[in-house]
Amino acid sequence: MTLIHWLAGNVGTDDVVKDAIQWKDAVWKWLTDSTMWSTLLFVILKIAIIFIITRIFIRVINKIIDKSMQQKGDNGRFRLNTRRLTTVGELLKNVTNIVFNFILIMLVLSQMGINLGPLIAGAGVLGLAVGFGAQSLVKDVITGFFIIFEDQFAVGDVIQTGTFKGTVEMIGLRTTRLVSWKGEVYILPNGSITTVTNFSMSNALAVVDVPMKAERSLEEAVGLVKQAIQGIEESNVQILNIPDVLGVQSMTTSEYIVRVVAECMPNTGAVVERDIQNNIKRALEDEEHRQAALETAITLEKEDEQGRKGGEKGGA
Repeated sequence: MTLIHWLAGNVGTDDVVKDAIQWKDAVWKWLTDSTMWSTLLFVILKIAIIFIITRIFIRVINKIIDKSMQQKGDNGRFRLNTRRLTTVGELLKNVTNIVFNFILIMLVLSQMGINLGPLIAGAGVLGLAVGFGAQSLVKDVITGFFIIFEDQFAVGDVIQTGTFKGTVEMIGLRTTRLVSWKGEVYILPNGSITTVTNFSMSNALAVVDVPMKAERSLEEAVGLVKQAIQGIEESNVQILNIPDVLGVQSMTTSEYIVRVVAECMPNTGAVVERDIQNNIKRALEDEEHRQAALETAITLEKEDEQGRKGGEKGGA
């Protein structure tokens, strides 16, 4: 400013020279201030250390995520989509990078002497507003992430959640799509999936109750059922063990119920039950035909015997 005033003729040359010497002394003092430079170097060193530690943490956590996803893919069921595991892994890595880089920026700003209180308060208010506005979306995404990460069910599984039952056609971070056996398509937000019954994770149990007339003896009924299902585990690969005839399940004055159980592949109980029922039905029909033929033969034999006796009496 003194130089400007000197050019305007308001101050003398001596004042300009004095101000220039003072400015030079101030600059030299600033350049030779060891305390200031040591403080600045210390701050730079701390920022560098913070940066290096942040990078190390990010790399270590990314490696842990990669290893966890690999183990999840190796130990998961064969229907688990590898691309879905990759998507989850990349999502976790992105979240890790964002969180640690945000912490890095905050620490660097604090080392530079910037007051972080207003920034943190503003970020908190903004986050609260976004959370209230998109809480259902956030809930769906978080629930979908844990469904995929924990392998609760996979594409191709038959599940039931609430009143909806069907085959899983698609699993996303926000929605899950089911197709019922009638062809109906259900699109469910993941946040609404609270309890899940998975019919494809463990072996099923086929249970068949066979009604028998009270006139038929228990030994005959059990023997007939065992004969009907003999060798069915060889013809039907979905049956894992030989079906077991448990005996009488319930009874009335007119009939009793014989129960048959068979362990089978997951979600094949209905198919196996129909196969067992078909075999038992054919066996019962064959038995009825045999009994009818036997009764007819006995009746004819009696008629022939009566006819012979009648002829002998007429000849006498």
